[in-house]
Amino acid sequence: MKLIVRHNAGGLTVEVSDIEGKEEHLLTEFQACKEGRCSCPSDEYKKLDSLEIDHLAGKIRLRLSAKPGQAFDKAEIEKCLDHTETELYPNN
Repeated sequence: MKLIVRHNAGGLTVEVSDIEGKEEHLLTEFQACKEGRCSCPSDEYKKLDSLEIDHLAGKIRLRLSAKPGQAFDKAEIEKCLDHTETELYPNN
């Protein structure tokens, strides 16, 4: 799984690629985060105002918007994504 995390106005954009065969599991996990049921060992989800999930050919794009006055820690989001991959696919 390849990750690109970029800051944007009001939050972060995350592009997840090289996910062949992993799309459905990842989409399920990202949807849980969107609904406030994030399993990551981080409090970054508490800063989340909205999460848009786009599933493109072989890629998933996440657009995270922070609550007013909040800012995401890019390194923490990257750790959370690594955690998600490890939880779903421990032998990778």
